[in-house]
Order: sequence, then structure tokens, then C-alpha cells
Amino acid sequence: MHSDVSLARFKQFPRLMWILLFGSFITRGSYYMVWPFLAVILYEKFALTATEVGLVLSSAALISVVTSFVGSSLSDKIGRQKLMYFTGVLYVISFSLLAEVDTVVGYVVVMTLCSIATALWRPLTSAAVGDIIADVKTRELAMQSLYFVVNVGCALGPLLGIWFGVTGQQSSFYITAAAFALLLVLLFFGFKHQTKQGANDLSKICANPKADDGMASAVIGRRQIMRVLLQDKLLQCLIVANILCMFIYAQMDSSLIQYLTRANAPNLLELISSLILTNALVIISTQYLLLKLLARFELTERIRMGLVLLMLSQCWLAANPIDLFWGWVSAIIVMSLAETILFPTMNVHIDRLAPAKLRGAYFGAASFYDLGFALAPLGGGIILDHLSGTWLYLIGAALCGLVFYLYSILNRLSRPDFSKL
Repeated sequence: MHSDVSLARFKQFPRLMWILLFGSFITRGSYYMVWPFLAVILYEKFALTATEVGLVLSSAALISVVTSFVGSSLSDKIGRQKLMYFTGVLYVISFSLLAEVDTVVGYVVVMTLCSIATALWRPLTSAAVGDIIADVKTRELAMQSLYFVVNVGCALGPLLGIWFGVTGQQSSFYITAAAFALLLVLLFFGFKHQTKQGANDLSKICANPKADDGMASAVIGRRQIMRVLLQDKLLQCLIVANILCMFIYAQMDSSLIQYLTRANAPNLLELISSLILTNALVIISTQYLLLKLLARFELTERIRMGLVLLMLSQCWLAANPIDLFWGWVSAIIVMSLAETILFPTMNVHIDRLAPAKLRGAYFGAASFYDLGFALAPLGGGIILDHLSGTWLYLIGAALCGLVFYLYSILNRLSRPDFSKL
């Protein structure tokens, strides 16, 4: 396992990989200065109920899920490079508009654009990593690294927001727009120089999707892609399990903030920032250690360990008193350890399941995980309005048990014959 995280493997990263890592850092940092506080802005500006705030957030995210699948599948055909440029421009436009919008309808429209961009960007980036790095172990390290720098950005974002006095201010969305504009410039530089990185050149795959990369020699038709995805019962079960997993986890991003806001938790903005910071710091400090410690376990075994921790965190959140600051922080520590195991492992799992010729389509299908994120604000808001925060997290704990069962049956499910592609 030492070799998996060695300096030699990092040196195998092509220049474009380092640009993707740096770009992910600056964009996530600016994103988390403001986005987690959007539920607070909607509540304070428009006095919406928890269900109404959830509906606004969920409506935007639901539309983005379908867009993500279609866009990621198209990336296998028209090229990831073009779609990444398009997504970056969409980010700049949508976050600039979000800094100025002043109606509920306006928020819904602009947040939909933001969510579409986010849902496109994540699978495109993951698929691009697979394109530019051929070695399986190096590719796994690259995906772990991508997840790592995202969380470094998440850790610094809320702190910088507080230091600069922009936390919770609508105008600060301009900072996020500027960060994505810088990323577009970096991407142009990276793609321009990718031809110097060797035979596994992304420009051959992404700029000309009909090129042969040594693994994929033909563009597969849309109907054939859909046929393969419909025949892959293991993939379908995995998607359902991870939709539920994302629904559980996303309650920290949306419903927990609403719960704390409406329950008048002491020092609300400081508490929210502390929870986000704690989440990111735990991931930063434990990710590679856990990667090393868990290397001898199969991917599904690692995920089951993460699910046990996730269930424990839900029970803790359900029982924690509203004014116990360090209780919330401690529960998020446990939840963050679960996330550290689960999230990067999910991407690696998809990468290993996907045939080379359908990598974009498989990561696009995996974007349906975002249905969990999309439905979480609405589902959480309804539970908060009609039951309580305690019930919200008890239900989350029960769903962890269901996800655990779905993972236990994965190996019994059928898969297509990829040799016929």
C-alpha cells in the first residue's frame, strides 16, 4: 500500500491533473464561502417555511440530475474538453446572476443553472481523470487526491468568508464566479499542453472522441449505451444504494442548517461555519491514513465500514441537544469519517466497473446519485415541518441499514457482456 500513496505515483500525474486539482481547490473554496448559507438567506429574505426552502433547493437539483446524465454520456461522443469549457462558462454566468437575483422565482431559475453546472462538472472531471491516467493504482490515487483538495477548499472557504466578512452575503457569489473564470483559463492552458504528456493524451480522446486510446476504438451509439446500462443490474442496485446514501449525507448540507436556524441555535453562523470546517478538516487529516489502513479490504467492505459510521452519526445528531455546540461538532466528526471512506471509494468503484469505451456514460449514470442530494432538502424540510429534527436523523439511521443490505447483494447481480461492445 505504501506504493499507492508514494511520491513516485504523484510524479506520474500529468500537468492537466495538477490543473484539475488546483482548479477544484479554488472553486470549492469560494463555493463554500457562500453556498451552505443559501438556506439561511432564503429564510431571512423571504420568510419561507422549511418545506418551501427545501422545494426551491430540490427543484434546481432535480433538473440538474437528468442534464448531468445526458451531458456525461455525450462527453464520450463529442468530447469532454468542449463540455468542460461549456460548464465553466455556465458556472461563471449562473453565480454572477445569483449575486444579483432578488425574487424567489429568480432564485429557482439561477440555482437550477448552478446545479446543472455542478452536476455536469463532477462526472466530467472524474471521467477525465480516467482518460489521462492509465495505471489503475495511480488513477485511484488521483481520484483520492481530487477529493482531498476539494475538502481543503471546503475547510478554507468558510474561514476566509468570515475573515473577509462575506459569509452569508449574496454579493459574495461574485467571488465564486471569478474563481471559475480563473479555472477556465487554467483549463485552456492544461488542454493546450496535454499533447506533451504521452500516449494516453486526453486531447486525443476528448478533442477527437473517435481516436483510439488503446482501450476504446469506436464511438458507441446512444441506444447501445442505454441497452448496456439497462442490462447492468449491479450498476442499477449500486445507484439506488448510493442515492439513499447521498440523501442521508445531504441532510448536513441543507436540513441540519434549517433545523439549527429555526431552532434558534446559539451563534448560528459560527456553528454552521464550524461544522463545515470540521467536516473538511477531518477529511483532510484522515483521508490518506484511512486509505492506507483500509487498502487490504475490498471496496464494498470499505463502504460497509463507512455506512456503520454514518448510522452512528445519524443517531448522535438525533439525540444531541440544540444548544450543545460540541455535541454537533462531535457528531459531524463521526459523519466526516464515514464520508472520508464512502465518497472517494464510490468513484473508484464506478471507475473499476466501467468499460473504457463507456467511462463517460457510467460516470454519467453515477450522477443519478445526485437524486439523493436533490431530494434531501425537500424530504428533510417536510420532516422538519411535520415531525422534528430528531425524527429526521432517526429515519436517516434506518436508511443506512437499507443501504447496507443493498451493498450486501451486489455480487449476486448480473452484468452485460462487455466483450460484444
